[in-house]
Amino acid sequence: MNMIDELKDKILAGNDITIQEAVELLQVKDHIPLYDAAHEITQHFMGNQFDTCAIINAKSGNCPENCKWCAQSSHYHTGAKTYKLVPAEEAIKQATYDHKNGVHRFSLVASGRRPTMREIELMAQAYQGIKKANPEMKCCASLGLLTEEQLKILFDSGVTTYHCNMETAPSYFTKLCTTHTQADKAKTLAAARKVGMRICCGGIIGMGESMLQRIEFAFFLRKMKSKSIPINILQPIPGTPLGNARHLSEEEILFTIALFRLINPTSFLRFSGGRMQLSPDAQHKAVYIGINAAITGDLLTTVGQQTKEDMLMIKKCGKQNVSHDWEVAYPY
Repeated sequence: MNMIDELKDKILAGNDITIQEAVELLQVKDHIPLYDAAHEITQHFMGNQFDTCAIINAKSGNCPENCKWCAQSSHYHTGAKTYKLVPAEEAIKQATYDHKNGVHRFSLVASGRRPTMREIELMAQAYQGIKKANPEMKCCASLGLLTEEQLKILFDSGVTTYHCNMETAPSYFTKLCTTHTQADKAKTLAAARKVGMRICCGGIIGMGESMLQRIEFAFFLRKMKSKSIPINILQPIPGTPLGNARHLSEEEILFTIALFRLINPTSFLRFSGGRMQLSPDAQHKAVYIGINAAITGDLLTTVGQQTKEDMLMIKKCGKQNVSHDWEVAYPY
């Protein structure tokens, strides 16, 4: 029995692979057996379920943080749109549209380190309106480094999942951002769990990190017990310090997804920003390997994949876009 089969059987038996075992996979030359193993693991633990969500950029630009990848940072000149909090009516309208198109989760996303209490109250009203108009829609939020008090207000308004990406491996984060830390993020996520929310936490690949650091990052997320892991692919934005970053090859992206699946066998791996850099064939391969969730529609400062196209892709790949509670089905 070869190494890949041994690791696959170990995972299927309910055991975790080690960092050393994951590192040894970097020596594999033929990736096809690894992709097939990742597919089998996905099917075993997750079946054909596919989780969809949509977002609205509820507040854009003028962010005081210096994240090197972000178009909305006030430290850089990118030409990104700048506007204050959108009216609740606009958020409700967008959520209703997405729900009618088969999307089961909706999130407000806002730039900045932390909203004011007044902004939190206004967003809570928007969430109440979304739930009233679409009772089955699951609400999420991605609003920065919130306090427990702010998170409780949102939870009481219907938000059940809080999103805050760790972005990259702990050994690499300080090279990309110095105005806040991963410990700050962890504190927010802990507070979200304390008030009753589940978490959604992933990051971005292609920011100059090594493959070893991607493995480090995948294990970091496993330790956090993140059951929804957005995988963004850096789309270099002119004006940011990473504006000239090299584009990852499709094979490198697919290989990374396979590693993330073996390390996090019971998590939803979520296609997020930057995936339009992949050809349709590569996107289908990614779903075969282990992607079983996606943010659909337009994404913050870059164009996303239109919802109708995503629904066709999900169906073509043999997946089922269903409304379910991954929080209940895959508890922490």
